[in-house]
Amino acid sequence: MSELEAPSKVRAEAVVDLGAIRHNVATLRARVGSAQLMTVVKADAYGHGIVPVARAAREAGADWIGTAVLDEAFTLRDAGHTGPIFCWLTTPGEPLERAIASGIDLSASAPWEIAELAAGVDDRPARVHLKIDTGMSRGGAVPEEWPALIRAALAEVKAGRIEIAGIWSHLASSDEPKSPANEAQVATFVSAVDVAESFGIDPGLRHLANSGGTLALPETHFDLVRPGIATYGLSPFGHALPSAELGLRPAMTLRARFAMVKRVPTGAGVSYGLTWTAPKPSTLGLVPLGYGDGLPRHASNGAPVQVAGRRRTIVGRICMDQCMVNLDDDQAEAGDEVVLFGPGTEGEPTADDWADAAGTINYEIVTRLGARIPRRYVDSGR
Repeated sequence: MSELEAPSKVRAEAVVDLGAIRHNVATLRARVGSAQLMTVVKADAYGHGIVPVARAAREAGADWIGTAVLDEAFTLRDAGHTGPIFCWLTTPGEPLERAIASGIDLSASAPWEIAELAAGVDDRPARVHLKIDTGMSRGGAVPEEWPALIRAALAEVKAGRIEIAGIWSHLASSDEPKSPANEAQVATFVSAVDVAESFGIDPGLRHLANSGGTLALPETHFDLVRPGIATYGLSPFGHALPSAELGLRPAMTLRARFAMVKRVPTGAGVSYGLTWTAPKPSTLGLVPLGYGDGLPRHASNGAPVQVAGRRRTIVGRICMDQCMVNLDDDQAEAGDEVVLFGPGTEGEPTADDWADAAGTINYEIVTRLGARIPRRYVDSGR
């Protein structure tokens, strides 16, 4: 019996396979030729655990680790991660001094950010990646304001307070590889790099590709790619191009144990609002997980689970701490295992199946799982 299959007596757990993480990082790395690879571990590594995932990614050859916010980057440094880290989302007044002193690369989208970074410098210059908005209208300087950002950066480069380490942007539609938005963003990005070079700037690392770009748009690879969701074995394309066809292995399995099993008569209503009633005498299993643990309430009356090798359905509304599964006439007992989602290799539902039931994406299914669910780490590669 493997570690993943070993029975556990906890209420519920998310089992994370670090062997799958390493496999996925290596698979992604093989796709990008000479480009460097940044493994994105924001939001606690999409719910998988930032410190162990970052360590596994480094072991598999990730050149960089990417975080969204400073607390994530500091967590990695505090845990002993000494390699390159890029953090891109800061707000005025955050502890940039600590980030710069810790050797964390940072992003700037406006002249005021350049000024804040320069003010945080002590013994070493800040390593800065200038962000151009190529059409997503989120972070980054729009093309009209790009020269002003470059001038502000150049002034601090000459003063010795910052070092331009890269120019970057983010794709809006890479999950639709044939979208004309991708070509337009690449063109805007190339133009922005040309403008920077016309000011005498060495662009450093040029990076644009997320998971979708890494997997399907080689023209976006440039010097560095930043896959996120694909690291965890989930496809950015959903069912249109499943993980297995991309050579990826989903790393997380969410399982629980029934807290109660009961028989109810025909017509019995289930959960808040009694939105499901038993069409015949039925056996129900109580799963001790709910939206307080991160299960999407929108998946009520339809989300799939696996019990004793059979697909079953959550019935009634998902509550804060629990939900109900219809077992029809099957025999079951309190303590029996229920698998909510996993890789799908044993017939169990996947994160994509849950995303379909909730009208969302697989990213949200794994990322929203809360701290009440312990993570248990196994390693299929060792």
